[in-house]
Amino acid sequence: MDFKKRNIIFLLIAIAAATLPVAAVAQRFNDKIQNRPYADLRRWHLGFSIGIHTQDVSFTHNGLTTDDGHNWYMEQPSFSPGFCVNGLFDLRLNAWFNLRISPGMYFGNRDITILDVNTAESETPIRYRQNIKSAYVVAPIDLKFSGQRFRNCKPYLTGGVMPAFDVSRKRGDYLRFKATDIYLTIGLGFDFYLPFFKLNPEVKFCFGLTDMLDHKRTDLADDPSKFQITESLSKARSNLVVLTFYFE
Repeated sequence: MDFKKRNIIFLLIAIAAATLPVAAVAQRFNDKIQNRPYADLRRWHLGFSIGIHTQDVSFTHNGLTTDDGHNWYMEQPSFSPGFCVNGLFDLRLNAWFNLRISPGMYFGNRDITILDVNTAESETPIRYRQNIKSAYVVAPIDLKFSGQRFRNCKPYLTGGVMPAFDVSRKRGDYLRFKATDIYLTIGLGFDFYLPFFKLNPEVKFCFGLTDMLDHKRTDLADDPSKFQITESLSKARSNLVVLTFYFE
């Protein structure tokens, strides 16, 4: 099992460990008396959320090899947790569907490993590392489909899109990502009805739809060796896994 797969397993375990205490606390209130029985009948309501997330990027290499036998391979071998905070506007459409808009900020980073392989001389690959920090302004738009409420708990699924704009771009790195991206999102969670508010733990998977790699590196005109790293890639797509706690 490679290092990246182990990190995915650890991430899933961490998500489970984070949601179990929430479920345990909510279970104390999951008795015969319904908390906030009319909360879902409101036309609209506001809320906020805090959470953690991980950022992943998948590279598509084109097999570029220079005249002197060099080619490059990029990967993200591990994940680093990031922080996110969002507001929430929820509009009730009917008994089963809600439209949710939750603008906010995602702070995180990606630790990229770059291997420079000299196929002509069969030398040991030279390894570079680049830490790409990001601060995304996001505006997720989700359609929420809720199941049947059972006492003080109700499951739900979400699907939607999430435009993202990175406000922390840097110049002169080996790789540079574009400032804008858009994600397709799929999520699942639970509404826990507590006496004074609703607590919603939610796991969301975000799949980037665009090539986020900046192929036009005019800032590397004086450093062609770095630009060849960008030239060796056809595209790069971003993915996110987000664990969020909504307070409504």
